[in-house]
Amino acid sequence: MRNFIQPGNTLTLPAPADVLSGAGVLIGSIFGVANGDAETGEPVDLDVVGVFELPKISALAISIGDKLYWSAADSAVSKTASGNTLIGAAVSAAANPSATVQVRLNGTV
Repeated sequence: MRNFIQPGNTLTLPAPADVLSGAGVLIGSIFGVANGDAETGEPVDLDVVGVFELPKISALAISIGDKLYWSAADSAVSKTASGNTLIGAAVSAAANPSATVQVRLNGTV
């Protein structure tokens, strides 16, 4: 197929801000986890599918299978859809309070 470009599991995009390896990055409606550090405007490789442990809003209790959203204001996972971007589903439970949750990224926009 001549129009195939790549599988799309990892995208190289300009960093919207300074980024550290392992951080969640939201660019428009594309969410991914940075493979390395990058300064603003520099290319950064983002994994957009897979399972990652990400920071969450501490006061949330999350169950396996819950839809999860990225809160750009908190730079953390949320269960609130309004104003946030759907990033995937929980593959681990996370108590209230706790700092992280394992998320299976959905790879869609």
